[in-house]
Amino acid sequence: MTSESPTERVESLPAPPERFETAHKGSFGKVLIVAGSRGMSGAATLAGMGALRGGAGLVTVAVPGSIQSTVAKFEPSYLTIGLPEDAAGRIQSEALHELDHVMPQQSVVAVGPGWGRSEDLNQLAEWFFSTVTKPVIFDADALNALSENLIRLPEPPRVDDRPVERILTPHPGEFARLLGIDISKVQSNREELAIEFAAKYGIVLVLKGHRTIVTDGRRIALNNTGNSGMATAGMGDVLTGLIAALIAQKMPAFEASHLAVHLHGLAGDIAAEELSKQALIASDLMEFVPEAWLEIDS
Repeated sequence: MTSESPTERVESLPAPPERFETAHKGSFGKVLIVAGSRGMSGAATLAGMGALRGGAGLVTVAVPGSIQSTVAKFEPSYLTIGLPEDAAGRIQSEALHELDHVMPQQSVVAVGPGWGRSEDLNQLAEWFFSTVTKPVIFDADALNALSENLIRLPEPPRVDDRPVERILTPHPGEFARLLGIDISKVQSNREELAIEFAAKYGIVLVLKGHRTIVTDGRRIALNNTGNSGMATAGMGDVLTGLIAALIAQKMPAFEASHLAVHLHGLAGDIAAEELSKQALIASDLMEFVPEAWLEIDS
């Protein structure tokens, strides 16, 4: 993309996926979430709950084996998989074999919440970006892993001669690491940097924060929902699950991200009205996503 390239500003919200009365769970897609580490089981559960509340038909949460029972106990509506882990309770690269085995059954994959940092996870993030032939959402530590080697990553694979969708969901600090610049520079030039980055790498970028930006390098949407009560740990994990659920329901990545960001913020606004901004936490949000859906559907 050149500086002369026009960027379309998208003002209208995309239509939600249809829910046919004759549908079954397979009609609404399968989400695989690869998340968590010892001490970070909450990130995996929040992402899994986000995917369920987003309308996915089947959600599987893959986590280090030592926290599988903890994650499974939190919510009976998703499946869990235990993965090989290192001495610190982080997913090991040997997990690739198990993940590769279950990948063909999935509609979309979300990776990164609660991962922690290690060389094995750097390798796993690279494999998800450059090899997996499903749409992949990168959040949290998967973004930090990509920042280690983003310049040398090959392009995502192609299916039916089209690149497979990649969605990156950084907050300003993570985006600064991806770009190798200071956060202050990101915050002073959010739109232009987001558009240029998305166009350069052929991805959808969700740059979180006040007036979250969604762009694919050709289009840009600015979110107008959400509030300061959502500036708390775990909110991004819920958003990751919501985006995954909408892609699983066959929404294109840009439209799915746009709708998910709006839905996420709207649920936060409804929650803040009842609970206050000060008391709002990420697990509260799940209880208000249904009300947000009702408002959108109306």
